[in-house]
This record gives sequence, C-alpha cells and structure tokens, in this order.
Amino acid sequence: MSKKIFIVEDDENIREMVKVALISFSFEVAAFDNAENALTAISETTPDMIILDIMLPGMNGLEMAKILRSKPETKDIPIIILTAKDTELDTVTGLDCGADDYIAKPFGVMELGARIRSVFRRTDKADTLSKEDTIISDLVINHNTREVKQNQKLIDLTFKEFEILCLLVAERGNVISRDKFLQEIWGFDFVGESRTLDIHIRTLRQKLGDDMKNPKYIKTIRNVGYRFVGDS
Repeated sequence: MSKKIFIVEDDENIREMVKVALISFSFEVAAFDNAENALTAISETTPDMIILDIMLPGMNGLEMAKILRSKPETKDIPIIILTAKDTELDTVTGLDCGADDYIAKPFGVMELGARIRSVFRRTDKADTLSKEDTIISDLVINHNTREVKQNQKLIDLTFKEFEILCLLVAERGNVISRDKFLQEIWGFDFVGESRTLDIHIRTLRQKLGDDMKNPKYIKTIRNVGYRFVGDS
C-alpha cells in the first residue's frame, strides 16, 4: 500500500508541482492551501508524512507543527518543512517545533524525493527496533518509545536529533565524521551539505543544555566531526 503524504502550501504553483512530483513517485497525495483545512483532514485521516510550508495564511506552519506534536495521535507523523529562505533562524525554529527535516526554496523535485525517502527509511526502521534503555551520564534513552529523559525530565527531540544522539552514544569515545553522520542519518542519497548537520547538532545541544565551550555531552572536533564525551 502506498504511503499517504499531505502537502500544506499556499503557493498554488509550488503546491501543484510538489503534488505532481509525489504522485509520480507513487505516493498517495492530498494538498491544502492552509493549515486549518489540513488539520481538519488529519483529524479524519492520518497521513504518513506532512510537507509543510512555514509561511501560510492564518495559522502558520510552525504553529501547525506544534499542534501536531502536542497530540498523541499525531506526534509521530514525520514533518518536512519548506522554508522560503535558507536562513538558520527559519531552520532552527522549524526544527525546534518538531520538524524531522527541512528543505529551502527553491528546490528540485529530485532533492525533495530524496529527503522523503530518507525520512521514511529512518522512521520505518525505527518502528522495528526493540532495545533496552540506554543509560549514559544523566540521560536515559528509550529506543522503543524514542524518548530521552535528562534527570528524569523528558527532552523533546525531533526525529533527526534523536538519531544523531543515538549514533553519538553508540560510538561514544570515537570521533564521528561529518560524512558518516550524513550517510547514517540522512542516507546515501542525501543531497544537502554539512551545514544541515551543524544546525541539528546546535539544536540538540540547546535542548540538552550543553555548553559548546565546555561540553558535557557533544564535543566538536574541528574539521572532522563530533564526539560524545558523556560518562557511561
């Protein structure tokens, strides 16, 4: 059965372009020009993914993402946000609201397709995982529920942030190169750049309360990558 993707985009040209492209990729597609109508449809049919523009009339995409992440029945739906500008503020704000990935306008349909396939690969893989909790430093990582607690307080991580943390912890003590992060987290067909990784690392650090200059968890290895330095 094909996966269902909802597109929420007020620009008709972009909306139709993405719709046609996704149908050609064999996805089932529904398109909306505002968040309110999309939320109504989601309450009746849960999609497998949402492609969500930030700038929308009425409720914006960030507000919609927050609503989705606040409800048990929609909190795990993968979200890829569309940003009008490739600015760090737009990107960080979108990721903080719970988006799993982002893509800046203008973009090509092949790039969008690669991002979608990568997110689905990761979410499908996560659904099959069954592991015990990982306890390291003051963090408890539950691989079944994909929840992270710090001193018994739940830390709200996006899909990508959770994957990055798990990779860092699994390879703790070792330096993980940027290329390995991009291959493991985004997939071999990822067509972005390492700045995407840096932004995700930055938001992950912020949520963990990590100090970049005196890191408790994640240390930057200049010109190479990152290393988890937390105690076992």
